[in-house]
Amino acid sequence: MSFGENVKLIRKERGITQEQLAEMLDVSRQAVSKWESGDGYPETEKLILLSQKLNVSIDYLVNEQSNMEKKAEPCRPVVYAPSEKIAITSFDKSHIVTCQAVKSSKVFANGKAPAYVLLGIESVTFWGEHSIILGWYQTADEIQKEIAAINEALKRGKHQYELQYFTKVEYKGLFGQPRIVE
Repeated sequence: MSFGENVKLIRKERGITQEQLAEMLDVSRQAVSKWESGDGYPETEKLILLSQKLNVSIDYLVNEQSNMEKKAEPCRPVVYAPSEKIAITSFDKSHIVTCQAVKSSKVFANGKAPAYVLLGIESVTFWGEHSIILGWYQTADEIQKEIAAINEALKRGKHQYELQYFTKVEYKGLFGQPRIVE
């Protein structure tokens, strides 16, 4: 598949419209349409940002092999605030994070630590994402429910959200490792 077909396929898999993707990249919807139709390519800076926003490698985007599925990075659920940001209260209520996106990640954990973390993305620069830990979760189901609830709040036009399904943790040890409170 071509670059444009890859972008279109991944964008649709993520449930993102051309307009939403354009807002995330600070380009016009017409630019995204041009890329997808094969009539143009983004600048290098936008290509890097595009790969970050879609959570795939640049190689995946530009590779023209038909067997692309094997090269795809695992999709981490990501929720984007389409035009405005959403303020989310952290699990310990110590921060209110104004997020343009949230994403989940599996973490290396032993039995005393949570297995998943939900990150709030405050901004994305050339150097990468600036993210803050919003909450910790024991199971994939818990974090999926949280992401679905955040998505629902966004659909209803809410600008604030308080976490509901997180696991209570305390930080222990020399490096402040999260441990589940029992």
